[in-house]
Amino acid sequence: MDDALERSLRLQFDKSEISECLVRYARGMDRLDRALARSAYHDGAIDDHVGFVGGVDDFLDWAFAYHGAQVRHQHYLTNTHIELQGDTAHVETYYTFIGTEPDPTSPLTVFGGRYIDRFERRDGSWGIAVRICLVEWATDPRSLLSPEAAEFAAVAGTVARDATDSSYERPLESRRTGTEP
Repeated sequence: MDDALERSLRLQFDKSEISECLVRYARGMDRLDRALARSAYHDGAIDDHVGFVGGVDDFLDWAFAYHGAQVRHQHYLTNTHIELQGDTAHVETYYTFIGTEPDPTSPLTVFGGRYIDRFERRDGSWGIAVRICLVEWATDPRSLLSPEAAEFAAVAGTVARDATDSSYERPLESRRTGTEP
């Protein structure tokens, strides 16, 4: 096999591993399978996620408490852009989140946005090191987010249609912690 083909296969393999990791996260969240969701992250990962910022295990406590109170919920992942740089990958994934609350008169909760992730390959495995969840739209953000939560979500990152968007930040860090894992 020539070097160009080998490099191309390695690139496709790495992208496939990262894509599988993203799917494990979404499936783990939707099935309330903590171990599966946790397997998408490296130890020490930071998640900056609409109302929460901190370590991965604390994030999962927070997220599972929220999702556990819902009747149903689903995370849909669509467009994914993966930019590989050695053992680091900058990944942007569009998502749609839909949830139903226990009160049947409550409106359907629908959010759309992007996960901006810094993946790292450690000991041969890809995982999330830093995640910023950007909310770009919601069915009715006034009824779904308290003013405090809306303010918290607004400083997670920059949503822009140019290079000031958080998806261009290198290296990606959570603005609220200022730390890299």
